Amino acid sequence: MTRLDCVIGSASGMRTALVLATHHARHRRAFGKALLDQPLMRNVLADLTIESEAATTAMLRLAGANDRAVRGDEGESALRRLALAVTKYAVCKRAPMAAGEALECLGGNGYVEDFDLARIYRELPLLSIWEGSGNVAALDALRAMAREPHTVDAFFAEAELATGADRRYDEALARLKKELTSFDDIELRARRVVEQLALVFQGSQLVRHAPAAVADAFCATRLAGDWGHAFGTLPAGLDLETILERATSGL
Repeated sequence: MTRLDCVIGSASGMRTALVLATHHARHRRAFGKALLDQPLMRNVLADLTIESEAATTAMLRLAGANDRAVRGDEGESALRRLALAVTKYAVCKRAPMAAGEALECLGGNGYVEDFDLARIYRELPLLSIWEGSGNVAALDALRAMAREPHTVDAFFAEAELATGADRRYDEALARLKKELTSFDDIELRARRVVEQLALVFQGSQLVRHAPAAVADAFCATRLAGDWGHAFGTLPAGLDLETILERATSGL
């Protein structure tokens, strides 16, 4: 339950940081127009939106799995065992990075403790440490796969539900399966493997449940690799307008 709390807190923190950054960008003007209308800022905010959507969708699936596991659903319990471990690792790692990028959207005000975003930026790293830091979470996922192989079956049964809708997702799932055909140096590769598991899990939920623009952008960047090392490096050709509507609705 504490691991699920960490995922919920990280996803919530990312969403709050995104909303604060988007609100600022909508009302702050530079070079004759709102920051939100500047192409590079749109890229940054859309990228943060994709990250937030992926974390939130995975979190909701895990919350549902937890509820059903508590009521005695063995399949959902098996899925929760592995998917929660890998999601706790990945989402809690990404949350401070996303908050840091959102903070940059506000500039100096984002760093001042009088502002909510500065407090979010300070607190989010804790959730990656709490209830199993990065290495602990990654090794625990390996332990689940080794000692409870039915958790792997449950994970891939969930992942297979999304196949056929996006070629890039299908290819990522195939690469993941290939990665798991050998357990040589598996502890050395633990973070790599767990990251792939987490991205495939997020992708499976977005392909099935998210707006097409969000799923397309996630598959193009996180799964197919058409992406840089920092937020704001989305490729041309994505439907940023629809993605940004997910962040700006209600503001």
